[in-house]
Amino acid sequence: MDLNEEIKLLKNKKNAIILAHYYERDEIQDIADIIGDSLALAQEAAKTDADIIVFCGVKFMAETAKILSPKKKVLLPVKDAGCPMADMANKESVLKKKEELNNPVVVSYVNTNADVKSVSDICCTSANAINVVKSLKEDRVLFVPDKNLGEYVKENVKEKEVLLWDGYCPTHNDFSINNLMLLKQEHPNAKVAVHPESPKKVRDAADFIGSTSGIINFVRNNSNKEFIIGTEEGVLFEIKRQNKGKEFYIIGKSAICVNMKKTHLEDLYNALKYEQYEIILNKEIEKKAFKPIEKMISIKRN
Repeated sequence: MDLNEEIKLLKNKKNAIILAHYYERDEIQDIADIIGDSLALAQEAAKTDADIIVFCGVKFMAETAKILSPKKKVLLPVKDAGCPMADMANKESVLKKKEELNNPVVVSYVNTNADVKSVSDICCTSANAINVVKSLKEDRVLFVPDKNLGEYVKENVKEKEVLLWDGYCPTHNDFSINNLMLLKQEHPNAKVAVHPESPKKVRDAADFIGSTSGIINFVRNNSNKEFIIGTEEGVLFEIKRQNKGKEFYIIGKSAICVNMKKTHLEDLYNALKYEQYEIILNKEIEKKAFKPIEKMISIKRN
């Protein structure tokens, strides 16, 4: 029996559900029950009657799933699959910065660890960040932790003062306008779709700016045959599945999140077999983090 079959048997035996983010390895996405963006995955898992959620992604994603499904066992197949950007902010540093800036509203990107969510007024996704900030009655906002997404919000919500945290996604922040221009010279008819975590010059040169799922939808609904993509290359698994006959090029030829690629089939198998590594959160943090997530979910995504 091969590993895929063993994973499926264990999953059924333990009433588990396998979630995979769009940036995971192809074979992980292929075996998952649901693939998607981090919040959508956590929400979908919460709707199921599964006893165990195996989240193939990074730690903050599994934490969000635990916050939305506190009675389910949530497993992260690779213990040290973290997010460098999420780790650029913590509860203490956010509270300190908030005090220094005379108490602005704290909007934290869903790509933050649970402790930061617990001291946030509201969370946001890359798909609803603009709408979240627009929805606030307050005029001053501290946007944590991604400066590129925060800058994108600032450009689109000019009526508010958006204060930026000095954080970034290493994968998206590495996209350069020079590499994008080289690709545009090679493929002049290609449409450009990028994630708002990308630097401003790259965003400004794009035909579409949006979340990972937004990019997928843009490509699917566009009749163009060539696309330059500015996000982690794992997304091509789903994009190519949905778009036969179209061509895709990643800015800079490759864009790999090392942490997203840590999970292999063996890790998924071991997570199910030994029920490792379980996400266990401080109950107070779990409770406090739920509120800004709940507020975020009520705001429309673009």
